[in-house]
Amino acid sequence: MDFDEAAERLYGMVPEEFTSARDALAKEVKAAGDAALAKRIKALRKPTVVAWAVNRTARERGDELGRLLDLGRRLREAWRAQDADALAEAGRERTPLVARLVRSVREEAEVAGHPLGSTADLEIEQTLDAAVVDEDAAEQVRRGTLTRPLSYSGFTPAPVVRPAPEPAAARPAGKPAKAGTKFPAGAGPEAEHQAPDQDQERREHELERERREAEHREAERRRRIESLENALAEAERAATEAERGRADWEAERTEAVREHERRTAKVETLTAKLAKARDKLKAAENRLEVARREETNAERAARSARQRADQVRATLDEARSAHE
Repeated sequence: MDFDEAAERLYGMVPEEFTSARDALAKEVKAAGDAALAKRIKALRKPTVVAWAVNRTARERGDELGRLLDLGRRLREAWRAQDADALAEAGRERTPLVARLVRSVREEAEVAGHPLGSTADLEIEQTLDAAVVDEDAAEQVRRGTLTRPLSYSGFTPAPVVRPAPEPAAARPAGKPAKAGTKFPAGAGPEAEHQAPDQDQERREHELERERREAEHREAERRRRIESLENALAEAERAATEAERGRADWEAERTEAVREHERRTAKVETLTAKLAKARDKLKAAENRLEVARREETNAERAARSARQRADQVRATLDEARSAHE
């Protein structure tokens, strides 16, 4: 397996299976002895849901996507050649093709059990537009290995068509200027041809200004979208890291619960033994108290008996002495 095959396999999976499958594949490749490839696989990023849906469409509806990518090739060639007719024809085909593919991406996501939200259409359309006008973007979409939606911030191919000024021969000779047309003092009838040219030039300048303003607004919009996409990717990475941390602490908590249960059971066992030992200690203390008390009584009785014996012996000795 090479890197492209690994990427194609992983990016064909539904998003929730991606991370575990990527890690397992990287581990498998590393165990097989290719640590460099395993590192590249491990670095693959989980695709967003919209990117995954476009990837799936590239796999499931390659012919339909191929028509759009072929249109993009023709559009770029016409732009380089400044072929206004070819550009106009490609422009007419482009809009319905993109609209159909947006619906196709939605349908594929629904079939796979991941219906897209209402805001996904803009990201899909921007991705497809980028594939039309940019060759690198087209290749990414064709391969089905997107990690996030694409956008294009350059100039969009469009024909440069400027209407030619009306030739002087087109107006009948001697035809007067239109009513209300004013010429500078001393100007002859030839000034009649200069005014339309000046108006045309003004219109062209105005159109150029409007075009630049539109391009500026579009560039600003795309930059904002790109910034939001970057923020989303960063948030997703942070969420992934947080989820890993949560999983680690969940495992730690589970082990701590098991340890606590083992210790609690042991403490309960020792507590029961301690209670029995205390009962035996109490019985021993009672026995000792009784023994001490009885020993004292016995000692007292022994002294009393010895005293009586001593008295009797003394009396006996006196009696024997008197008899003698």
